Amino acid sequence: MMQFVVKGKINGKGRPRFSRGKKFVHVYTDKKTVNYETLIKDEFLIHSFIPFQKDVPLKMKIDAFFEIPKSYTKKKIEAKAKDELLPTKKPDIDNIAKIVLDALNNLAYNDDTQVIELNVSKRYGLEEEIYIQIEELI
Repeated sequence: MMQFVVKGKINGKGRPRFSRGKKFVHVYTDKKTVNYETLIKDEFLIHSFIPFQKDVPLKMKIDAFFEIPKSYTKKKIEAKAKDELLPTKKPDIDNIAKIVLDALNNLAYNDDTQVIELNVSKRYGLEEEIYIQIEELI
């Protein structure tokens, strides 16, 4: 099993961008997506995990914690801290999963097709961070 935390503002996977040249269309990934994928990769590499073997089925859990805005009332802060109010805000949960899965390709596993079970959640926490846990299903 491997688990680690990525601290900082959470970004979801951005849509592909297009620029038109005279003879062709160039497709690229936006800078925010590239930077956040790099942050995830760097945090993974710090821990010196041994990658999972090719074709081993994996289970992944991603918990995204968003910081409670300081401008909220005390009542609203308490409700969010107790999970009575949950973050129904951007980024979308599927884009959070996608950016984590793509960032860990060829690092934690050979390909994200190995992940056959995925649990993703969004909650409020003391600071903004993503908790990632990966384990074999055998």
